[in-house]
Amino acid sequence: MTQLIVPLSARVVRGKAHIPGDKSLSHRALMIAAMAEGVSNLQGLSVGHDVIRTRDSVASLGAQIEQAGTGLDVRGIAMDWPHGADLDLGNSGTGMRLLAGVCATNEYLSSVTGDESLRSRPMGRVIEPLQKMGARIESNPGETAPLRIQGGRLNAIRYDTPIASAQVKSAVLLAGLRAEGPVTVTEEVATRRHTEEMFTFADIDFESGDLDGRYFVTVSPSVPRCFDFAVPGDPSQAAFWCVAAAITPGSEIVIDNVYVGPGRIGFVDVLRRMEADIDVSTADGIRGSIRVVGLERLRGTDISGDEVAGVIDELPVLAVAACLADGPSRVRDAKELAVKESNRIEATTSELTSLGAQIKALPDGFDIEGVLTLGGGSVSSHGDHRIAMACAVAALCCEHEVIIDNWSAAVDTSYPGFASVFEGLSRESCSVV
Repeated sequence: MTQLIVPLSARVVRGKAHIPGDKSLSHRALMIAAMAEGVSNLQGLSVGHDVIRTRDSVASLGAQIEQAGTGLDVRGIAMDWPHGADLDLGNSGTGMRLLAGVCATNEYLSSVTGDESLRSRPMGRVIEPLQKMGARIESNPGETAPLRIQGGRLNAIRYDTPIASAQVKSAVLLAGLRAEGPVTVTEEVATRRHTEEMFTFADIDFESGDLDGRYFVTVSPSVPRCFDFAVPGDPSQAAFWCVAAAITPGSEIVIDNVYVGPGRIGFVDVLRRMEADIDVSTADGIRGSIRVVGLERLRGTDISGDEVAGVIDELPVLAVAACLADGPSRVRDAKELAVKESNRIEATTSELTSLGAQIKALPDGFDIEGVLTLGGGSVSSHGDHRIAMACAVAALCCEHEVIIDNWSAAVDTSYPGFASVFEGLSRESCSVV
């Protein structure tokens, strides 16, 4: 078991933060390239374990993948799967749910599993619509993995999602590439649009817009075309450095080549409400730069309703900002936090409380009262990369040393270089032992 040790307080963070390629786009780029006709070149993919599992999975299903300089060449199967495969997605919920949709286009039997944590997470939300489309899916009791999936030519359906989930939407849309007719997914709240964006790159026939007050996407049966794509940096990872600078006066961080498309930088709006000095610039509406200057103490704020879907992954580190803000903060309508890599409501509350924060867990979020500084001590990552990295950011405002247990196993799933970037930016070093 490895630990990250962050020494005493009074640090600032300054400089340019390097962030890995966006995980969500990396998963989708690999899957769609694997389904495409021809050779796609992908640059800037996330190097975390989650995306590596997706890469290995699509290769097991028949895509041919070769190193091409700093990127990968992916020769797709043109929607003609040669066989099924046994796939292990490790800790990646996104990988498992999206690959369920991919496997539903395959007439051969595949099994999809993961580690103990992933095998406990709910998969019924993707099983239901894929079965309605005609895929044959077996699961363990409680609709958990392993999933055994056999598909092929599927039914055309309209599916009105009962919960806001980009993963569910994406699984159905990917399966729709091999349906008998158009497949429509509607959402009460529009979730992140990475699948739609990658459909554009792969010349897939789809449309989106408003339908009876709901956001909709309709995809027609298509064979994706090969494409070249450079993955921009992951804004969910950038959020950790943005909060780190915002909570430490005297700090200044610049993060270049960040994905700033729809639905992914909602955390910027939250930090601006908290009176953070944060600026976003973009040349093309997709890639941009974020600059944050640490000034005075932040102000508390509320996060709820439609906003939650756009900041769900950033809530643990936004909770850190709220714990050090002036005044109360409230997070509501975030039940989805309880079924992530850990129960992030309980994990965020327990670890920040142990550092001296005043935070109370609720069934759908938190109540937080800001304090001037935090204490220190040992905390657990709960095997969850976002909990681990949020605790590292909180350590910037702790009066004593902070030790984060099970560091590497948690963080390497998405951001293996986090500790070295942290050390390069902070005035005092940290170490992994």
